[in-house]
Amino acid sequence: MNPGVDDLKAAFPIFASAPRPFHYLDNAATSQICRPALEALLRFEGQERANVKRGVYRLADAATRAYEQARSRIAAYIGASKPREIVFTSGATLALNMAAHLLEPRLGRGDHILVSVAEHHSNLVPWQMAAERRGARLTALAVDREGRIRIAELERHLTARTRIVALTHISNVTGLITDLRPVAEAAHRVGAVLVVDGAQGPPHGPLLVRELGCDLYAFSAHKMFAATGAGVLWIREELLDELPPFLGGGEMVARVTIPQTRYAEAPRRFEAGTPPIGPILALGAAAEWLMGLDWTVIRGRERALLDKLLHELSRLSGVRLVGPCESEGRVGIVAFVVDGVHPHDVCQMLDQLGLCLRGGHHCAQPLMDAFGVEATVRASLAPYNDEEDIDALVEGLRWTIRRLR
Repeated sequence: MNPGVDDLKAAFPIFASAPRPFHYLDNAATSQICRPALEALLRFEGQERANVKRGVYRLADAATRAYEQARSRIAAYIGASKPREIVFTSGATLALNMAAHLLEPRLGRGDHILVSVAEHHSNLVPWQMAAERRGARLTALAVDREGRIRIAELERHLTARTRIVALTHISNVTGLITDLRPVAEAAHRVGAVLVVDGAQGPPHGPLLVRELGCDLYAFSAHKMFAATGAGVLWIREELLDELPPFLGGGEMVARVTIPQTRYAEAPRRFEAGTPPIGPILALGAAAEWLMGLDWTVIRGRERALLDKLLHELSRLSGVRLVGPCESEGRVGIVAFVVDGVHPHDVCQMLDQLGLCLRGGHHCAQPLMDAFGVEATVRASLAPYNDEEDIDALVEGLRWTIRRLR
């Protein structure tokens, strides 16, 4: 099934079954699952279930071939040069923790890790842990008053001791897109590796990850219209064979003896044990389906919806946008506060009207500190959202403000 842009909701089963009204605007946390992904998941679990990489009977062989086909589909979706650059994980959080462990041996006492104030905790805490274990130093690029990472400060912070730069591709609070190319060029000039938290990237269309200039890129299936429990760490091929394994166990080995183990070639050396097979097949199906959509039209429609949302929110008395007020250089993620009302209360009131939004610090407390707030309400768009969702949110906020302020 590959519907036109005006019929995208039909590709997501929840919109046919959810009680009305139903306006889902929490896509930056978890998107809804598309029908091709759901069908792939159910087909595997109900009709084709077998372990991968180890069985020689037909069912297991078919599962392994489907697993590797999913790897190829995902590689195509993000523009990887080869499928072997795709390492499967349980999600972006594990992928970023894996990146930290893979790169930690490069760190010595006094070496430097550079992050930013705009990072999700998953791209901050693992680097704090690595720095503490290795006696390294961690610093953060500041953000401006709208939440943009101050890339102009990069050269001042990079030194010959900088080993790792870890930045978000798209902020999960403001939707701002980081221009990674100059970061990559500057990092590589001092011999540093660039790790990117890409959790909010692939949901907004196919990528050319190599053109971003990064060395590792992490993202999740559950934000990309597939199932929970799967994710990807893309590793540039030039790094694959020099990085040590993260976890030990079955299927990441070539030969095991009591004195030592010889590891399998990448990507298997990074995929110990039984992977989340069903969710990975679902992610592969989602990637293939997404590749068939007209993203020029979809991105244009998202931009129009974002413009409408920003305009309407700016007109509401007592509502204050957190982040930029324009749609340029960002995706459809918008944070705001309602004066005098906690974001959780706002979201609970909106829920009574069938509106699903996120309230909290969004696992980005340093960015909240930079904005001078403890928490925000966040509305985040996906290709299936439409003007009806925006209108319902605006009317819901008016109703909420009348009752809570």
